[in-house]
Amino acid sequence: MSPSLSCRKASHSNVVVEDLARSVEHLQEVFGASFMLDLPGEHWHACLIEVGGFIMELFEPTHFLLHGRIGPHYLGIEFEADVEAAREICAEHGVGITRDIGAAIHTDPADGFGVDYEFFGGSFYGPEAAHVKTRTRPAQYWAEHPLGFAGFVGYSHTVADIESASAFMQGFLGAKVVAESLRPALGAKVVSLKIADALCELLCPAGEGALLREMLQQGQGMRSTLYAVQDIERASAWFGEKGLRVIAGSVPGSIAVDPRDNLGILFEFRQIQ
Repeated sequence: MSPSLSCRKASHSNVVVEDLARSVEHLQEVFGASFMLDLPGEHWHACLIEVGGFIMELFEPTHFLLHGRIGPHYLGIEFEADVEAAREICAEHGVGITRDIGAAIHTDPADGFGVDYEFFGGSFYGPEAAHVKTRTRPAQYWAEHPLGFAGFVGYSHTVADIESASAFMQGFLGAKVVAESLRPALGAKVVSLKIADALCELLCPAGEGALLREMLQQGQGMRSTLYAVQDIERASAWFGEKGLRVIAGSVPGSIAVDPRDNLGILFEFRQIQ
């Protein structure tokens, strides 16, 4: 059996947006986002920005034409891990590497059920982080925001074959199954996995329903970021004050901001237990 990669921490999501400046302004205005690092480049303009205790890397392509069919979307997620070990384990599992910059690698989404896994040997978190201009904020900062953030939970990932995807992630990333369930309102079968400090919820269409309609349009891949809040009613009221539409989240009692009001990206919020 091929070895699994040991990941230390979920570092950040990688998100393709159409307008970087507007995206940063929106995240700061609605979520109190903290801008961490500007990353201009030849083919895109990127940045690191913290939302609710979790970092996002936003990418605005130089030309959005090639992304126009899908629109704004989650490209994938980065984990802190030993990069040389990641290269070796990618080779063991037949996972292609599409970008290797030495300190970090990106994998081929076609080999990861629609998700680009990025692995980085360092960290962007904490007061000693060497790679950012602004350090991550303490939990109290996020708790005091009107949304009442209570931490990053994880992310959801839509797949066509949930058994194969679960087996792949257990083998490739050492993911541990923590729960299996059905979500009739979404039309989904769910396998919840723990990867390092993050919950990954694999979602697969279970017949007709909202998830199947989404998947027919967008295909497999990362679907949403999952946050915990202190009070779901308080969070919903805050979004209302900001003029954002609130829709049902993927679990009973949770909410989400309609992607049409959130840069085309889905954020979900669950009340802490």
